[in-house]
Amino acid sequence: MAHLRSSRRLALAVPVALSLTASLGFLPGVASAAPVAAPATATATAEGPNLSYVVNTRTDRRTIASVQKAIAAAGGKVVITYDRIGVIVVHSANPEFGATMRAVRGVQSAGLTRTAPLAPAGTTDEGAVDFLTDAEAAKVKAASADIPDAEPLEADQWDLRSIGADKAAKINDGSRRVTVAVIDTGVDDTHPDLAPNFSKSQSANCDGGVADTSEGAWRPYTVDDYHGTHVAGEIAAARNGIGVAGVAPGVKVSSINVTDKKSGLFYAESVVCAFVFAADHGVEITNNSYYVDPWLYNCMDDPDQKAIVDAVNRAQKYATKKGTLHLASAGNSNHDLASDAIVDASSPNDTTPVERTIDPSECFDVPTQLPGIVTVSATGVKNEKSYYSTYGNGVVDIAAPGGDRRYQLPDTPSKDGRILSTMPDGKYGFLQGTSMAAPHASAVAALLKSTHPWASPKQLQWLMKAQADKQTCPESYDQNGDGTQDAVCEGGPRANGFYGHGIVNALKAVK
Repeated sequence: MAHLRSSRRLALAVPVALSLTASLGFLPGVASAAPVAAPATATATAEGPNLSYVVNTRTDRRTIASVQKAIAAAGGKVVITYDRIGVIVVHSANPEFGATMRAVRGVQSAGLTRTAPLAPAGTTDEGAVDFLTDAEAAKVKAASADIPDAEPLEADQWDLRSIGADKAAKINDGSRRVTVAVIDTGVDDTHPDLAPNFSKSQSANCDGGVADTSEGAWRPYTVDDYHGTHVAGEIAAARNGIGVAGVAPGVKVSSINVTDKKSGLFYAESVVCAFVFAADHGVEITNNSYYVDPWLYNCMDDPDQKAIVDAVNRAQKYATKKGTLHLASAGNSNHDLASDAIVDASSPNDTTPVERTIDPSECFDVPTQLPGIVTVSATGVKNEKSYYSTYGNGVVDIAAPGGDRRYQLPDTPSKDGRILSTMPDGKYGFLQGTSMAAPHASAVAALLKSTHPWASPKQLQWLMKAQADKQTCPESYDQNGDGTQDAVCEGGPRANGFYGHGIVNALKAVK
């Protein structure tokens, strides 16, 4: 399973902000980022494994044409060119390809997007799924029958009640003119709770960097690729008398599948494609419950990792300027993204990880730590930070229900502290993680967009923060009672490392 989870933002101090501007500041005009497929070039001599690269250039036609010639001369084959953002996806078996391209005039960064060879032809859920059995469902349905206007399984949805989504739905369940794109493992749009609100025209498969909009391309490859379907249900499962309800059951949801068909990983070229596709197809909000593989943190002093940050940042900035708001999960490592050092023992995750200590102000979780992206931490039924949730003062923007089966158990029929939502093949299951927190926040953003249709991404961010329920740092965060603090919250009641500006509130969003 890919790493469906994420962590956070680039500018935490003045020196970092300056380095960020230098590294990520170039974004061209936003007239169109329509990709241009380049003519086939000479195939690289098989000197090494065939790998994927991003080459990031200036955006004038002369530079792009010159760089494409240099790519061919270096043994590369252009897969696709996103000319308006200056990102070229390339395959090459030349082990010196990246270094060669970085010396080419007009190239601003270039590097590998993976460490494993391309095969022929990162999630933020915490733990395995538990499906709702028929016997359990019957128990939940009996309890839901006592709740006015509730969906059959809504008694188990403590998360809706905790942010006022059940009450919000009676006032405004969201506009059909607002779409949340789930950039993920694919969405099973045949699920009866998702079919009424699914937008095929805004869905695609971006595996490899090129959008495939053929019928069903956006769906999960197998039933084990359930993550995106679960996320989609949390956002917009219809109130149709079947199963569960989403936080914004009146908005539309689309699917952009970005997972590698062989490994299930989320590579940079696929995510670049997803952001551009979402922007060019009128998507208002994207949900990003993953990190870009293979690096949990991408360090700017490494040319390959720097190129990944650059490419994805260009794409998300392009989409933002076209009116798309992006939300991302903070991650499930209980890391403090405002600290001086973090041990990363998981990267690269597509070959052999090597333990390293990184500075989160110089090495970034992508897309979570990119500027302008809303970073979401996870809470449980007690409104406490979930035990696994990554955090960081000045890094986390907002908090939302992600579930906590260990320390925060609800008084519901199943007594399960995780999030119940849709699964492929018409099923329902429980998951927890910041992957589940981000879609709750995305759905609240969709309700705000429904209420304020002319609001820009920046204004929507401000509204989310202003309307969030403020949460102060706890006096103690020793959840297992062993006398040691499991995490340290810094900041005040207006904003802090555990909750950002507070827990999202769906009811306030529609008033």
